[in-house]
Amino acid sequence: MKRLLLILLLTTGLFAQNPPAQPAQTMPPDTKAPPAVADAPAQPGEDPGAARARRLISEMIQALGGRAYLTYTTVQQQGRTYGFSRGEPAGSGAPFWRFYQWPNKERTELLKTREWIIVFNGDRGWERTYHGVSPVEKEDLQDYLRRRHYSLENVLRNWINEPGIAFFYEGVATAGRHPAEQVSLLNIRNEGVTIYIDQNTRLPIMKKFTWRDPETRERVEESELYDNYKSVQGIMTPQATTRARNGLNTNQRFISSITYNQPLPETLFQPPAQAEQKRN
Repeated sequence: MKRLLLILLLTTGLFAQNPPAQPAQTMPPDTKAPPAVADAPAQPGEDPGAARARRLISEMIQALGGRAYLTYTTVQQQGRTYGFSRGEPAGSGAPFWRFYQWPNKERTELLKTREWIIVFNGDRGWERTYHGVSPVEKEDLQDYLRRRHYSLENVLRNWINEPGIAFFYEGVATAGRHPAEQVSLLNIRNEGVTIYIDQNTRLPIMKKFTWRDPETRERVEESELYDNYKSVQGIMTPQATTRARNGLNTNQRFISSITYNQPLPETLFQPPAQAEQKRN
């Protein structure tokens, strides 16, 4: 179950039948969100490479939708997700429904029957299958929390506003068969993210980060490739995302429907009593 969870999870909904009824009301964006530090002018004496990287990040945020991207509060998706084994496609995929509330609540429903449900709330997670309810296994929970910490949304909303964040321009590159400019960010915790920005559209093509396995001490590289952008409620949204680990694909998802800023009931993200009892 743990490996299948890792393959299908998320995350970051696909084509499905009978989606839940949606309320007509929309949730207004947070108008008090601070501006991105990337929008600030270059400081006197700032390294030219850092200034260029800062400017590219600012242009990327504007291409993604600017304030609409930085302040959306909820996401609902439908689509189809595909798993991989040793980098090769495995199986025919599965429909999924994803409900996300910034910054740390997420629910994914899988299979046509939607009977496999995975929920994360803060730093806790649980899953429900036909076997019953149980906490998400420790390794899968750590994988998810790591991806969330290094997510593009978290980097562009939080990291770039942190004191001591460093910008690096890494030059031109190719990502997803598109010409790109490569920018890296490094925070004071020595955590780094590299983003490949399309030279023409200024949209992100790929994001990479690395971490070290605590048991083997080996370096692990994780990446996300974004493709087929469409504007949804003023936010440029990739309709296809491919995740990889150490160069081998692990998951691919295609979105058929997405909505931003629809209110989501808190009950979607509440763990059932059975999971709480097993955790205690």
